Amino acid sequence: MFRVLFFSLFLGTCYGQFPRACTDDLSLSTGRCCPLWPTADGTGSSCGEALGRGTCRQIQPDDSPHSPSYPYVGVDDRERWPTVYWNWTCECRDNFYGFDCSECKYGYVGPNCTERKVLIRRNIFDLSWWERRQFLRALDESKTTVSERWVIPVTPYVDFLTNGTKPAFANVTTYNVLAWMHYYVSRNVLLPDGGVFESVDFAHEGPVFLPWHRLFLLLWERELARFVDDENFAIPYWDWRGLDGCDDVCTDDFLGATPQNISGLLSNETVFSDWQVICTRDDEYDALRTVCDGSPEGPLLRNPGTVPDYSSLPTWQDVRDVLELDQYETPPYDRSANFSFVNTLEGFASPDGIASVRSYLHNAVHRFMNGTLSSVGSSANDPIFIIHHAYVDSIYEVWLRKFRPNVSALIAENAPIGHNRGSYMVPFIPLHTPEDFFTLTTDFGYEYDYLIVIDVAWWEDLGFLKFYGMLAGGMTI
Repeated sequence: MFRVLFFSLFLGTCYGQFPRACTDDLSLSTGRCCPLWPTADGTGSSCGEALGRGTCRQIQPDDSPHSPSYPYVGVDDRERWPTVYWNWTCECRDNFYGFDCSECKYGYVGPNCTERKVLIRRNIFDLSWWERRQFLRALDESKTTVSERWVIPVTPYVDFLTNGTKPAFANVTTYNVLAWMHYYVSRNVLLPDGGVFESVDFAHEGPVFLPWHRLFLLLWERELARFVDDENFAIPYWDWRGLDGCDDVCTDDFLGATPQNISGLLSNETVFSDWQVICTRDDEYDALRTVCDGSPEGPLLRNPGTVPDYSSLPTWQDVRDVLELDQYETPPYDRSANFSFVNTLEGFASPDGIASVRSYLHNAVHRFMNGTLSSVGSSANDPIFIIHHAYVDSIYEVWLRKFRPNVSALIAENAPIGHNRGSYMVPFIPLHTPEDFFTLTTDFGYEYDYLIVIDVAWWEDLGFLKFYGMLAGGMTI
């Protein structure tokens, strides 16, 4: 039998990866993640098919060639996602959604998922006192409530290959499932010969960066909303343009102050000082040939503005410059690409598009924090991750509205592994490709407050640039 480890006494819901219902012996041995809905005759209906919600379909992964930067085949469980674990998953009908088709697609609500719903993501400093407290409460409750529906794998895939070990799974909190996902997608590969391959990332350093994080935030937003029971809940964003420091959001009224006399530790006056991080010890995992198992590894750390080259945050002009780049991606489709919008916004190129060893824009904000947020695998432990990435997502949205690209702007082959247009994004269940999230926020039922178009005709008359320049608090470009 597969082992399940328990780290808490409290249970809740989560949607993101490794459904508990699909990690039993039968599901893994048959490769089927198609949970049964109860039926009158007691036989059950896969994916709610008897109710017209979905059907169990065989997965057809995209086998277009990826770049030679990843030279291995069959050594990592993220390859050809998710076929190491399952070859059949639910394909939901109409606007039904989820690993078992029990939910609605993003942007839809109601018993039959036919009602449109639009959420508004706002600047965190425009939230009322009550809205801010609600956001903070959702964060903290999600950190202390273990997921009822999802687990994380804690057996290295290399053990499957070399020892025939069956996978074990662990219960972790809802927040930690999400933090773990960000670690899992970026962790190193443990090779069967005892080596470690580091040059791989299924969500960063390539074209999938922005679509992947768009889906990731949608999932996070839905999960946090469950803890406040508010159908209008939306995650806020942090507009960091031109700020000298973190004195606004790094306070006990928001996401926790960092007293100058305590290096990296948060103020005792914030609930976040009690948080324990997970998945922060990459070198240790590699040396021990193991993986993060969700165990607590110490307090959340921040020391903003103390790295000499990153003592301030990206500027207004930096954002204007990146929005002048009209190509979503350029060869070689990785961190060395020049004049690539996605590579530049991620921060591997200067704002004018020239690849650089220095960090800019998105990456520079992570570096600025000089703590848990500053390493890829651990960064999602810090709740600043959410509001930072929400703002990055809004810049992505401005670019999409400005240039209206076709999905052909996403490369179909020869991108880094996991980054081709048709690749299933790791580690999401239900399955999605990058092109699914290479489209406007309105398709997923959310808007950014400063991008709401009140009068489309007026927008077209004035032109795109004038319109965005006139929006109050908006993205002047």
